[in-house]
Amino acid sequence: MQQRRLGGSGLTVSDICMGTMTFGSSCDESLSHEICDVALESGINFFDAAEIYPVPPQKETVGVTEEIFGSWLSNQARDAITVATKITGPGHGWFTPPVRHGRTTLDRHQLIRSCEDSLRRLQTDYIDLYQIHWPDHGMPYEEVLEGLTHLKRSGKVRVIGCSNETCWGLMKSLWAADLHDAERYQTVQNNFSLINRRCENELAQVCRRENVSLLPYSPLGGGVLTGKYNDGPPAGARFTDYLVSGGERQKRMAQRFVNDRTIETTRRLMKIAESIGVSVTALSVAWSKQHDFVASTIIGATTVEQLRECLAADDLILDAETLARIDEVEVEIPNPMTEDGLRRLS
Repeated sequence: MQQRRLGGSGLTVSDICMGTMTFGSSCDESLSHEICDVALESGINFFDAAEIYPVPPQKETVGVTEEIFGSWLSNQARDAITVATKITGPGHGWFTPPVRHGRTTLDRHQLIRSCEDSLRRLQTDYIDLYQIHWPDHGMPYEEVLEGLTHLKRSGKVRVIGCSNETCWGLMKSLWAADLHDAERYQTVQNNFSLINRRCENELAQVCRRENVSLLPYSPLGGGVLTGKYNDGPPAGARFTDYLVSGGERQKRMAQRFVNDRTIETTRRLMKIAESIGVSVTALSVAWSKQHDFVASTIIGATTVEQLRECLAADDLILDAETLARIDEVEVEIPNPMTEDGLRRLS
């Protein structure tokens, strides 16, 4: 598996990252550990978690994912694994995050407290990549970065990054870091897939010019790009549950991912994948990995079989003709996801 550098840092990681947001919900501890074992055996050395996982976030399960992953990590050679996790930021009106009684301002106190709690659950004394899960545009960026800088210089964190951030927010933070002698974000973790290609626009330019690596999450469009929603929402699927019994936020999220445009895009991509002898899952992950501003693409799984299907993209390189055919679909059905949620950040 290819190794790529995270931004301008000294950290290099596998170009596929194992996401863990299902650990503790769809996956029990035994299955979660099995998924981690298969991922590691396949060459993945990069694992991504968050204090608020598993999904959907609930007060009763906050931190369970880190605990499950930490129990697996405790039996591994720690220096061989790159561990990423995230502190919860403001919910921006989508929901009240079920951590710290909903008080998720990204000030120094919260950053230190959250990091120490994650270290305890992960059973480690340092985090390789510590990320803010959502930005806090109500806080001066230099104050957020000061807290993160303190964590790095104290040895608890090696590299810092952000997630679900706007182009403006990323540039503002980089400017503030340079101005105030603070640590820079080396990564940005945003939604990026064949049904949500917005990162190819302004964010790609920021990443290239400022040496920041994109860590795409949801490269399969929340499962839509596997084709499993083509004939209607399947029983037991995450967005099916959101549409049937989820709250307002969850229903709106599901409708962004599952709609007539995303389903038609998937159908056309499936034909392209079939013509080159691969699954649309492998096609989607390979396409994500093939961008020059991407360091590692985050995949998720609820079964070992799903993981292995994603791993088929490990050595898959899409040729120019295939990429052109994919682009034709995007031209005919631009922006199939109605919006990516970032415009709601305040």
